[in-house]
Amino acid sequence: MNVIEAIHCRHSYRGKYKNIPVPKDDLIKIMQAGLDAPSGCNKQTTSLIAVDDPHILAKLRRVIEPPIGDTAPAAICVLTQRINAYRDKCFAVQDYSAAIQNMLLAIVELGYQSCWYEGHITDDDKICDKIAQVLNVPDNYELVCYLPVGIAECEAAQPKKKPFGERAWFNSFPQE
Repeated sequence: MNVIEAIHCRHSYRGKYKNIPVPKDDLIKIMQAGLDAPSGCNKQTTSLIAVDDPHILAKLRRVIEPPIGDTAPAAICVLTQRINAYRDKCFAVQDYSAAIQNMLLAIVELGYQSCWYEGHITDDDKICDKIAQVLNVPDNYELVCYLPVGIAECEAAQPKKKPFGERAWFNSFPQE
C-alpha cells in the first residue's frame, strides 16, 4: 500500500478487535512514524507510550468510561509538553496532531485499525489524568490522545465524504 492509498483507506474504527496481539516490532514502526512527524521549530514536544501488557490494558480500561477500544490488544498513548518555540508560540497541538496522523496511516498500512480519541479522554472528567496516573506519566507531560490498535473484527463502512468540489478550490474561494 502506498501513502495515498493509506490516506484514502484510513477511517476511524470504533468496533471490536480480534484477540490477536500486535507484535512489538509493529508497535515500534507505528510509534517511529509518529516520532518522524514534523515538529514546530524541532521542539519535539510529542512523546508516546505503547501498551500491550494485558494487565496494564485492563487497568486503563477500568478508568475509561464510557469504554473505548476495550477489546484492542494494544494502545498508544500520546503525550505532549507545552514548550514555547519562538515569540511565545507553542506548537504542541500541531506537533502531536501530525504525529497522530502519521501513526494512523502506519496503522492502516500495517493492516490494523484505530480511532483518534482525544476529546473523550481530555473532557471535563479528565480520563487523561487517570490514564496518566496508571502509566506513571510525570506532571510536566500531558496525556492528550488514546489510540487503540488491533485487527478489526469486522469491516466498518467508510464514512460519506463531501464531494471534492465542495471543500477544495483553485486560486480563490468560489463566488456565488
